[in-house]
Amino acid sequence: MKKIEYSPLVNNKLNKLKNWLIEHFSDEKTIEIITAIISDAERLAQHEKSGINISEMYDIDTNYWYIFTHQHYLIYRIETDRIIIVQMFHEREDFMKSLFGMSGRTQESIDYWGE
Repeated sequence: MKKIEYSPLVNNKLNKLKNWLIEHFSDEKTIEIITAIISDAERLAQHEKSGINISEMYDIDTNYWYIFTHQHYLIYRIETDRIIIVQMFHEREDFMKSLFGMSGRTQESIDYWGE
């Protein structure tokens, strides 16, 4: 079984999310959400290709995959002995634009979110 590693950026974003949740929700809800995100990421150790292959989805040359969990995209890379969660984005963020400089949003999504 492969080891799951989180980049410092992802650890920072998880901490910020936890602090935001604490401010807006109960401690129980905060623990529930953070635990669920981490649990979904840890599941990749046994099912590394259960996410979406970005290369196949968007027809670009990359070795990144993603999973969607609790309103967040976790971007990861599969290596020989580990899986590295390299980035985390909220569902309202255009992660394709941030990662590759191209929009992954459809006009329907833009119209819905008003952005």
